[in-house]
Amino acid sequence: MGTAVEIRAPAEQTEGTRSQVLRWLKQVGEAVTENEPLIELETDKVTVEVASPAAGVLREILKQEQDEVAPGELLGRLEAGATAAAATTATAATPAAAADSAAAVRMARPAAAGHAGGAPQVPGRNAVPLSPAVRRLLAEHRLDAAAVSGSGDGARITVEDVLRAAAERAGAAQPGSAAAPGVPPAGPAPRAVAPAPAVAGVRRVPHSAVRRRIAEHMTQSLLHTAPHVTTVFEADLGAVLQDRTQQREDFARRAVPLTLTAYFVRAAVAAIRAVPEANSRWTESALEIYETVHIGIATAVEGVGLVVPVLRDAQSLDLFATARGIDELARRARAGELSPPEVRGGTFTISNHGVSGSLLAAPIIINQPQSAILGVGKLEKRAVVVDEGDEEKIVVRPRCYVTLTLDHRVMDGHQANHFLQIFVQTLSAWRA
Repeated sequence: MGTAVEIRAPAEQTEGTRSQVLRWLKQVGEAVTENEPLIELETDKVTVEVASPAAGVLREILKQEQDEVAPGELLGRLEAGATAAAATTATAATPAAAADSAAAVRMARPAAAGHAGGAPQVPGRNAVPLSPAVRRLLAEHRLDAAAVSGSGDGARITVEDVLRAAAERAGAAQPGSAAAPGVPPAGPAPRAVAPAPAVAGVRRVPHSAVRRRIAEHMTQSLLHTAPHVTTVFEADLGAVLQDRTQQREDFARRAVPLTLTAYFVRAAVAAIRAVPEANSRWTESALEIYETVHIGIATAVEGVGLVVPVLRDAQSLDLFATARGIDELARRARAGELSPPEVRGGTFTISNHGVSGSLLAAPIIINQPQSAILGVGKLEKRAVVVDEGDEEKIVVRPRCYVTLTLDHRVMDGHQANHFLQIFVQTLSAWRA
């Protein structure tokens, strides 16, 4: 007999992040190699692959699909040094338990998610690996990876490619339509779940695990944790736009897009220096104020929801390093390639909701256990009254609304107002 080895969930999760089993990539009795992807866990932030801690045979599965998983919790066991043939004999000693476990795992592993031996790949494309987010979407929409055209580097399939293929198939599946070429028809649902009664004129969209986690997190923050208060200012971005015009080409030559969000991050750092309580965490015994500024950048990912990758040590970055960091995080978020450390440890969050046309959003729900979140609305040209000497004139200026939603246990109104005063002053008087 080989040595029994425990398979445990990552223990370093923080900020109240919860996980659940998305799928096992191996069945009981199958051989595994050390560091081979063995199980996928899904949190409200990212999908995490848990690698096999040793080579051997998977003996026992303790957590099934959609089971809640705590940090460090035991997921299963494998027998190190065993072979698949030896496992067949050993497993036969407990046929009922093995059959139940294997059957449950088969239900939790849609065939479209890829082969069992490690990261699924696309046949005929130089074995381009699929990201966890792509594999999850392929399974949810019951699509064959070989039938999806990849638009990424080296013909890699992206999240957008899967969503487009799913939409094309849905359109082709309407009454009177022919099947979409190259896309297999939807197979049976991966889990034997009794469907809700059909209602005429209603289309049901099952909640994803990510969507459920976001809903729980937002409800907990707003209704059960922090008393939310929002203060609103208006920012003039004339100086920022002028600076952006001057530096945009230089940034582009260095392959970094210069977005307005980079300026918002720099102004937020200046405001945090003036009001450090905005960069803190409330505890029952004390207010913990962070010396480093790790800013979460809320990023909308189609088909997944809102993710918040974290730009670390923002207080030590210049404008170029800020823009480069934001671009890298956004690209990785939309490709489903963020790692757990990239979405943990934020101390303050910025939500630039103006990119989707929103003028004002309040309250934007605080990302617990942080104490504040900054919202930036749509940039518009607005008529404003300005003083020129002894005269008042109406001029057109590029402006946007900005909000600070805060935990009222941490800050009072005058502190929130001072934060936004510094923030808008930094933008209106921007100097490179």
